[in-house]
Amino acid sequence: MSDQAPETPRTTFDRVMLKISGEALMGDQGFGLHPPTVERIAHEVKTVHDMGVEICMVIGGGNIFRGLSGSAQGMERTTADYMGMLATVMNALAMQSALEGLGVYTRVISAIRMDEVAEPYIRRRAVRHLEKKRVCIFAAGTGNPYFTTDTAATLRANEMACQAIFMGKNGVDGVYDKDPKEHADATRYDRITYDEVLAKRLKVMDASAIALARDNNLPLIVFPLDEPGGFRGILAGEGTYTRVEG
Repeated sequence: MSDQAPETPRTTFDRVMLKISGEALMGDQGFGLHPPTVERIAHEVKTVHDMGVEICMVIGGGNIFRGLSGSAQGMERTTADYMGMLATVMNALAMQSALEGLGVYTRVISAIRMDEVAEPYIRRRAVRHLEKKRVCIFAAGTGNPYFTTDTAATLRANEMACQAIFMGKNGVDGVYDKDPKEHADATRYDRITYDEVLAKRLKVMDASAIALARDNNLPLIVFPLDEPGGFRGILAGEGTYTRVEG
C-alpha cells in the first residue's frame, strides 16, 4: 500500500464566495442552529480551503429571523430587516466557531459595527485577510434595510474580486425550470444566462443580486450543499450543478 498522500485536485478558482441560506444550518429542525449540520458544512469549507482556495462566505438569517416575514406580520420593515441582519451575525459566529475548531483561521466581518464580536467592514483589511488564507464571513448583509443577503453576497464578491459565487442549496442540484420538489417533470439547466433567469423569474437570487452579478460578469454556480464533498468536487470540475453567466 502506498504511503503517499492523495493528490490535491486542481481548481481554476483562486478566490470564491460561498453563499448559503440560514435554513441550511438548522438541519432537520424547524428553527435555529443544528450544531452537527454547522460542523458538516464547516468541514466542506475546510476541504476547499485545503486546496489553497481563498474563501469568502455570506450566510442568511432565515433560521432565526427573516425580515420580510416580520414585515408581513405587521412589523415596521426597517426594524424587521435590522433584526434579520443580527440573525446573520449569530450564524456567522457559529460558523466561525466550527471552522476554527477544525483549525481554519476565520474572521467575521460585520456591516454593522459591533466591535466586541466582529470586525467592521473595511475592504482592504478584508482582502488582506484573504491573502493570509483566512476565511472571511461577511455578516449583517450590506448594513442597509431592503437589501437581501443575496445582494450582500454579490456585492462583497465583487469587492473582493471573487471569480465566482457558489450558491449551496439543500435538496437541489442546480437551477430548474420549475420547482423539482413539486413537479416530477422539472428540467435542470446545465447553463443559463442571467437574463434568462430574470425573464423566466427563476428563484435563484433576488433580481437586484442577479443584475449586479450580470453587470459585473460574475458567474454563479448553484450546487447541492447537502451532498458530501460537493463543494470540493465542483471546484475540481466534478459533480452536478448549474452555471449562471452572461
